[in-house]
Amino acid sequence: MKKNWYQKELVIKDTQRRNGDHNNRKDTRKIQSWLTLYSIQNPHSGTATDVDGDFGPATEKAVKNFQKEKGLFENGIVTQETFDVLCANLKDAFDKPLTATNLRDLVIEAAENHLRNHPYELIIDGQSNSGPWVRSYMDGNDGSPWYWCMGFVQAIIDQAASALDKNFRNLMPQTYSCDTVGTTGLNKGILTRYTALRNDSSLIKPGDIFLIQRSSFDWTHTGIITSVNNGVIETIEGNTNIAGSRNGVAVLKRTRNFLKSKIDVFSIEPLV
Repeated sequence: MKKNWYQKELVIKDTQRRNGDHNNRKDTRKIQSWLTLYSIQNPHSGTATDVDGDFGPATEKAVKNFQKEKGLFENGIVTQETFDVLCANLKDAFDKPLTATNLRDLVIEAAENHLRNHPYELIIDGQSNSGPWVRSYMDGNDGSPWYWCMGFVQAIIDQAASALDKNFRNLMPQTYSCDTVGTTGLNKGILTRYTALRNDSSLIKPGDIFLIQRSSFDWTHTGIITSVNNGVIETIEGNTNIAGSRNGVAVLKRTRNFLKSKIDVFSIEPLV
């Protein structure tokens, strides 16, 4: 894979504990981030804590609560082995072997596997679009300016293409910009405008990429198309929410009416 930053999110440099001699703020923030992410899916767990880099009594208790949840020894200490359990969802999303045999099915399989692992952003130091999932999609970048919907899409396309020993950058440049991908699609003749799609839905295929158009050369949001039926596309998209925002908080599966929305479609066919 070309987008391999996620591997850095799976390790800590040393064991972290309250008042530990080898504590460092970066590793403690990673731990606190995963504790808080766990609490989003398990609100009863008592693992939500500040992401401030200080391994104090609150973080120690949150670790113990996590260890209790997972049937681990409740000592409040995070070794690499404990951290492996904390970040297991991220590892599964990126490292689980894909089983499909063609690119379109691989794209959908990879997207669905990420969805099952609950990618979610955090607010850290007052900055949205933060945390290990965002950094994994955005090659180490995070914070409020880093809208991550295209980072998510390219991570999925990269993962699927890599399973076939293909380079996704032969399809599009590595970027975080919907505009860059949209313009690339126009230049290559593989972006279909919404006006054509409304007349012929057969132009849309599962595994393709949708781009929401604000104007002819300005696109504001993107995601993976998983199915097409009766004027509706089902999608898996990052940095969205239940309202379909382009700056939401999670990876979600959505339905979108392409007959009423300005949705252009970028075809992955040249890489198939």
